[in-house]
Amino acid sequence: MADTTIKVDPAVRDRLMELARERGMTMRDLVAQLAGALPTKEEQRRRYEETRAYVEEHFLGGPYTEEDEKAGEQLWADLEAGRIGEVQ
Repeated sequence: MADTTIKVDPAVRDRLMELARERGMTMRDLVAQLAGALPTKEEQRRRYEETRAYVEEHFLGGPYTEEDEKAGEQLWADLEAGRIGEVQ
């Protein structure tokens, strides 16, 4: 595999070096790991479509509707506000 150079500020380089060292890896491997962990817009779109299809098939038994979206948003709001907690 051919190497290439990525120009970054010294502070960014130092941070990457520190992160790599803490993880016991090379900076090359760290950058590869970071790049692999961030999905492209196309990968995000595909993941969304796959998730939506799964939810429709296994949980909703039909199309995902605007009402489903609103109910999900309300659920998250309630969780964040502490209105819904763990059931004991």
